[in-house]
Amino acid sequence: MVNTIYENTSLILAAEDCSPEEFEKLHYFSKQEQRFISNLIAHGPVLLKGARGSGKSALMIEASRRMYPENNLSSTFGIYISLRHLELLRSEGEKYEKMLSQLIIDAVNRTIIKAANLSEFEALPNITSLQRELSSLSSASGKRIVILFDDAAHIGREAPLHEFFDIFRTLSSSVISCKAAIYPGVTNFGTRFDVYNDATVIDISRNDELEDYNTNFAEIIRKRFSERLPEESFSGQFALENVAGFMGRAVLGNMRGFIFAWNNLSDNCKKRKINYANITKTLIYLARNYYWPLIEELKPKLGIYALMIDPATEIAESIFQDAGKQNKQNVLILREIAQRLSKPLELLEYTGFISIRDVSRAMKSRGRGTRYSLNLCTLLEKTRGARVTNEIYTRWLNEKNERNEPLELHKTSELFKIQLPELPEHGEMLILREDISKLKKSHVYPYGLTERKIDILKAAGYLTVSELVEASDESLLKLKEIGMENLKRIRSTVAQAIWM
Repeated sequence: MVNTIYENTSLILAAEDCSPEEFEKLHYFSKQEQRFISNLIAHGPVLLKGARGSGKSALMIEASRRMYPENNLSSTFGIYISLRHLELLRSEGEKYEKMLSQLIIDAVNRTIIKAANLSEFEALPNITSLQRELSSLSSASGKRIVILFDDAAHIGREAPLHEFFDIFRTLSSSVISCKAAIYPGVTNFGTRFDVYNDATVIDISRNDELEDYNTNFAEIIRKRFSERLPEESFSGQFALENVAGFMGRAVLGNMRGFIFAWNNLSDNCKKRKINYANITKTLIYLARNYYWPLIEELKPKLGIYALMIDPATEIAESIFQDAGKQNKQNVLILREIAQRLSKPLELLEYTGFISIRDVSRAMKSRGRGTRYSLNLCTLLEKTRGARVTNEIYTRWLNEKNERNEPLELHKTSELFKIQLPELPEHGEMLILREDISKLKKSHVYPYGLTERKIDILKAAGYLTVSELVEASDESLLKLKEIGMENLKRIRSTVAQAIWM
């Protein structure tokens, strides 16, 4: 899948920001991703789990495009809903149910408009009415209903998730299938929702042990970067499939990280020849200008979990330092430690520093542990010489070689000594109170607003991120020098600040 991210004025921040024409032009889906899309269209509840930038939204949008009314031949009625609504994040109880129900009703009516033979959807904003009317819509259309909830979970807020998963479970029936995109940081599904029985969880982390792993990433390069790095740039050990597979593994299969990496690699290869020096330069660049800034960006979005950022950073420093010294690409953390540090570890998985591989695996030093793969960008900084060598390239790339044994971290490790802070009971996301100057283009917000646009917004009285996100499109479009493209950029930047 290609979800292009440009560092220029034609920026498209995420799949959900694409127009239909842009989406079709910019996205390509591999065989593995085609299977994920089939799961989203098939009957039954599904949770699509993946780290930030792994491509969940693109998969859900593509699934909706393959269902009725976009596809007249489909036997399934597809309804896509983005849950990026600030008030939904702030709501609980009956207010949350009413607001979510209204969002579903609005989404159904937007979809029905494309189906000429169906009348307006007239459900009341409560789950009982919604379930009844959706069943009626299924009968009237002769099709199963699939509802795709994008951005269903927010890593910093867990209280509304109880409500969401209750509704997700209640709505699901023999003719209504609910699908939701979630982050690894989602841990609290509520008391009524059994994640193992009430849904199928699909982890879209790209498995680097699959035979077609290198080919899938090479396909993306041929589709997207053939002009910037043509085939003749690759030869010998640096054949396109090899380099694409290596870079995919370096970013743990994360699509956004991969696109960033390849953009940078294309810029580095002035003579259009791949070598260890420009691969090294790209990975170190990503560590310093992509991964570590993600931690900084995440903190104000976390609500009560903002206090977990410092221990998450300390854990990352400790893990990568130890693994780098011993040339390890995986760590096996004693289960007792992994459970105690679960939230900061989830934050590191969310930001792409680590990716869980085995939940429970026997350790040589007795006991069981959780195995995580490490991203090579951050690991390389801590590796002796801080450069990609033939040994590192071969070890990370060669699927036939047995992967090196993971570094075991138990009670004698520095990790065991890390203490977690006590969390407050309540806490709003700090980003909402931030001055909108925070949204200026920077390493933290590489697609942010220009100073000129920020000045215009401030002069109109929009001083905080909260005030900007609550502003209507109509009020923003009345401002001098704010057109549709500027509005799209403002909405994308605010969405990144709160949801991504």
